[in-house]
Amino acid sequence: MFEAHFQTFEDPEAGVALTARLSAFREELARRKLTGFVIPRADQQQNEYVAPSEERLAWLTGFTGSAGMAVVLTRQAAVFVDGRYTLQAAKQVDTRAWQVEPLADPPPESWLAQHLAAGDRLGFDPWLHTSAAAERLAAACARAGAELVAVDSNPLDSVWTERPPPPLGPVAIHGPQFSGEAESEKLKRIRLEIVRLGVDALVLSDSHAVAWTFNIRGADVSHTPLPLSYALVPKDGRPTVFIDHRKLSNSARDHLEQSADVEEPDALAPNLTALAQAHASIALDSATAADALSRLIAAAGGKPVRGSDPVSLLKAVKNSTEIEGTRTAHRRDAVALTRFLAWIDREAPKGALTEIDTVEALETFRRDTGALKDVSFPTIAGTGPNGAIVHYRVTRMTNRRIAPGDLLLIDSGAQYEDGTTDVTRTVAIGEPTDEMRDRFTRVLRGHIAIARAVFPDGTTGAQLDTLARQFLWQAGVDFEHGTGHGVGSYLSVHEGPARISKLGATPLKRGMILSNEPGYYKTEGFGIRIENLELVVAADIAGAEKPINAFETLTLAPIDRRLIDLKMISSKELGWLNDYHARVRREVRPQVDEATKVWLDAATAPLTL
Repeated sequence: MFEAHFQTFEDPEAGVALTARLSAFREELARRKLTGFVIPRADQQQNEYVAPSEERLAWLTGFTGSAGMAVVLTRQAAVFVDGRYTLQAAKQVDTRAWQVEPLADPPPESWLAQHLAAGDRLGFDPWLHTSAAAERLAAACARAGAELVAVDSNPLDSVWTERPPPPLGPVAIHGPQFSGEAESEKLKRIRLEIVRLGVDALVLSDSHAVAWTFNIRGADVSHTPLPLSYALVPKDGRPTVFIDHRKLSNSARDHLEQSADVEEPDALAPNLTALAQAHASIALDSATAADALSRLIAAAGGKPVRGSDPVSLLKAVKNSTEIEGTRTAHRRDAVALTRFLAWIDREAPKGALTEIDTVEALETFRRDTGALKDVSFPTIAGTGPNGAIVHYRVTRMTNRRIAPGDLLLIDSGAQYEDGTTDVTRTVAIGEPTDEMRDRFTRVLRGHIAIARAVFPDGTTGAQLDTLARQFLWQAGVDFEHGTGHGVGSYLSVHEGPARISKLGATPLKRGMILSNEPGYYKTEGFGIRIENLELVVAADIAGAEKPINAFETLTLAPIDRRLIDLKMISSKELGWLNDYHARVRREVRPQVDEATKVWLDAATAPLTL
């Protein structure tokens, strides 16, 4: 009945079988007179989702998470992962060959400083690390008396004999009905930023920035409509887009050539070299520009100027067309979500459903809208203890049956041409325990605190983050991920620079879209997360002495009332929830069948204290 077109459930190759790859890699390092090598989970542009040809970390170690790094030395090897992936890495990696270490605290550089010896030569691929990352590696080598060596070609690619070819997804034009602003207008704004930076040119090393600037989309990586590409925007004169011509139809090429010259990717280096030889200062995005670009510019006599890509902030503030498109996308998505939640409530108590069944069903309901382009990330559907794995991805091996008494955590999203969605709901299957209700209610109160927040212009995500955690902290518990990330407009579901987290230093501006997703995870027990997307809007406060902002909730889907402990919740919090559910009912009810209407009426009925 249901099937997934955009997701697979195959188990990745597991640890022990990969040990032969590690041996072959060590032999290649010895041949190149290297005593170690650093393997990041990265492509040349630091994308979150990378093409199969760039999955070096997964190929060598078995670890398939979206953030990580490995270091191979002559006698030791370590995989570094963050808190989201500690449980996953322990299951995927052969721990007899690899140590599993934290990615952040302490950082990998501490491990390197301890394990490198004087005279060691640690290799790295400068196309896969930012300059800041390369500098941290160099400092760690210096502390140990070792040398950091930038390689011309990646030694791992020499032993990866069946490496997939690079992707050639066709480029699509993202028309004005979705983008809301012509390329020429965007380029005018970017040139003002170039003048402000006091540089001669700007390199767009982030494919998201190229896609946004030139109103194109692509299909080179999973779940994000990215055309892998670069652009060079000079202070004066035409920009150049560097993209594999095989991806361009005649119409896509014509579209690009209206505002830019179009060249092959391997023309980037000579173009930069020519600019640098004229002693140009060239701005690079410190978050996505490969260290190789800085080296190339400096070697040719230019001045690399590292900083934040000005396009990331321009892109994060959505225009009125993008905002209206996102609202439409969320209303469409709400119908699929409501049909899905009604189906879960009907079928799960029978005891036959598995996690994979839920992923396939939800994708099918979304495809039924007729507008789904892709899921915006692989659906996280974890029941029971799997729900406690923050970035769990179900495979045929881990697939659990959903049992009465479980909590089902389902985090999913969709890519529609008019907007990107991301939503998490936690569903009680049968009767929840008192502990589940307590934790769910604390998470819900934190979620409502963010949704109801009002804050002056200039407020950062870090200043709001505590609102989401306060009720969990009161019980001595917390969650190990950020409260919210930025979301693109038919682009990445995880978009910078703004976020709601302890590290969120970018002020939130009207037009930004962020997630609101506090959670709680009991290892080997259950997981809880409640996530809606929020739009930053002007708040109307009588007598306000400065501009004040608030959030407009975009996501429309019932929150499980059975998991709320009404003794813990305030009348204002309950008022927010009842108002939200009334809005869900009003927007979704006319678009669903009679059986789903009955379920929706019950699921959104007002609660009283």
